[in-house]
Parts: sequence; structure tokens; C-alpha cells
Amino acid sequence: MGDELSELQENAEHGREDNSLAPVSVTMAIIAVLVAVVSLMGHRSHTEEVLMQARATDQWSYYQAKNIRRHNYEMAVDLLALGEFKDKAAADKVLNKYKDGAARENKEQAEIEEQAKDLEKESAGASRKADRFDLGEVFLEIALVISSLALLTRNRNFWYIGIVSAIAGVVVAATGMLLH
Repeated sequence: MGDELSELQENAEHGREDNSLAPVSVTMAIIAVLVAVVSLMGHRSHTEEVLMQARATDQWSYYQAKNIRRHNYEMAVDLLALGEFKDKAAADKVLNKYKDGAARENKEQAEIEEQAKDLEKESAGASRKADRFDLGEVFLEIALVISSLALLTRNRNFWYIGIVSAIAGVVVAATGMLLH
């Protein structure tokens, strides 16, 4: 970004020499601001993506912990079913406690799985959004470079092409804002 700003300053100085190129310099300054804004939005979307993925990973870890606990309860139920106990009522009470624990863990596991999948969907959405901002930034960067060619060559066709590229960049970035 620092190189772009120094290039803009240098090109603006050339624009002072030839007043007919002043609109090109102003356009380049506007495009530079748009590059900065779209770049910032892209960075924020990537950060959101990483945070959502981390939360999804945490949920999957929690899911796995519940899975291990459920297996432990089921193993206890299986072991209790194999033995003979003097106090059958007490053994049945413990057996039911472990069965209830396994059922509870199974139910909670399903809820955790759903939450993890929702977080993965949110992460994918943030990724798509970030991709749009990145693509918009590319078009804006191209617009900046092509517009600077208008100053160097004194050919306004480069400026028009740069404006078209900038519009494409803004449209693509705007579609990123529309994604949820």
C-alpha cells in the first residue's frame, strides 16, 4: 500500500504539469481509497472466517468428549449386565443411571453436532464473503495500475479502462456485502 501511495503522489505531480490529466489523478485517488476500504473489509471477513472455524472446531472437540463419555456409560452398562449382584435392586438402579447417562450424552451430542455444522456453514459464508472482497480488491488494484498508464502515456483510453475495472471491483465487493 505504501508503494501505491508514493506512486499516486508521483503521478499527481505529473498531473499538475498537464491540467487535462487532473481528472485521472483524482480518479486514481478515489480508487486508492476504495482499495483501502475493500481491503479492510476483506481482512475482517477473513478474520471472521477463522474465528467461526475455530468455534466449529471447539464444538467438534466437545462433541468428541461427549462421544467418549457416552461410550464409557455404555461400557458400564455392558459390564453391569454381565455380573450377578447380591442386591439386584441396587444394581438395577446403577444400571439405569448409566443407561440414562448414555441417553443424555447421545441427546446432547446431537445438539452439539448441529451447532458445529451451523458454525461451519457460517465459516463457509464468511469465506465466500472474503473471496468477493479479495476479487473486488484485485479489480480495483488493476484499475489503479491501468489508470496510472493514462498519466504515463497521456492516453485517456487507459483511464476509461481503469474506470471500468474500478466499477467492476466495486460491484464485486458490493456483492460481498450482500452475502450473509
